[in-house]
Amino acid sequence: MEISTIGVIGAGQMGNGIAHVMALAGYDVILNDIGQDALDKALVTVTGNLDRQVSRGKISEADKDAAMARIRTTLSLPDVGAADLVIEAATERETVKQAIFEDLLPHLKPHTILTSNTSSISITRLASRTDRPEKFMGFHFMNPVPVMQLVELIRGIATSEETFKACHAVVEKIGKTAASAEDFPAFIVNRILMPMINEAVYTLYEGVGSVKSIDESMKLGANHPMGPLELADFIGLDTCLAIMNVLHDGLADTKYRPCPLLTKYVEAGWLGRKTDRGFYDYRGETPVPTR
Repeated sequence: MEISTIGVIGAGQMGNGIAHVMALAGYDVILNDIGQDALDKALVTVTGNLDRQVSRGKISEADKDAAMARIRTTLSLPDVGAADLVIEAATERETVKQAIFEDLLPHLKPHTILTSNTSSISITRLASRTDRPEKFMGFHFMNPVPVMQLVELIRGIATSEETFKACHAVVEKIGKTAASAEDFPAFIVNRILMPMINEAVYTLYEGVGSVKSIDESMKLGANHPMGPLELADFIGLDTCLAIMNVLHDGLADTKYRPCPLLTKYVEAGWLGRKTDRGFYDYRGETPVPTR
């Protein structure tokens, strides 16, 4: 099927990045959120990121203007029903995602493909709550979307080959690489990444190393571009905890038990960069470890 219009639900960090890459690739984008402030902020972010690409010579000023002209924002979820492909990028809570799809279903075209940018929730279970499980799959971008090259495509048990091929073609058109994953808790990237981050938190919790020594050890000793605790702050500690809970609940293995210290930071509201405090304090000129 031919996909020309893409609906993006959620204008946050992931949603505005998805809108950015889709519009730049020539797709018409309908960007939806529940708040006008979020939509306004998203357009400012996309404009700034496109300006950065222009300054680096990656795109032209005309490319930037054309991309911005392709993005339409709306507070009305039914407006997204006009899209050929919908990518849900709302908060990582299953009840929220289910409610969004339930409200959207009456407004969809018969051929519209539904996808979720979830980083860990069962695609099969989300699809089963819709009228089109064969036209439903996981479309998981990495953060930050304009920079990261990978997209995980996750088939639910009912996802058709036609749906997979249509989504794969979109990934190719936006110049990214698709990794096909089966629908098991946290898929590929987070199945491997999150236990590593959780183990880094345990290493801190048990006093084996400080925030600084743990991050420096992994950057200089394993050649990671970012230490695991710094990366956790970037992702959001609430998101890390949610994914660890999905792994622990879904696989029933104690090796996925979230570290109590990770839980404690989330309970404190210290969620990382987005709240200015996590394993580092970001309220000053330079980040300072909080432990």
